[in-house]
Amino acid sequence: MKELPILYSSKDDCCGCTACYAICPQSAISMITDEEGFDYPQINGEMCIRCYQCLKVCPQKETSEVKN
Repeated sequence: MKELPILYSSKDDCCGCTACYAICPQSAISMITDEEGFDYPQINGEMCIRCYQCLKVCPQKETSEVKN
């Protein structure tokens, strides 16, 4: 089985745009509110089919790929 997608390593790597949440065909991503009131995605590993659409749509991943 493929690895579970890693949407971000630290909160600085996520802009909270909900694109990953919106594109997930299995509704395996929830937006969880942190202690400061910002929403961050969390993947349910049991529901995720590892299609990686969430990574493909992420504007932060696109930005970091351009920098590297």
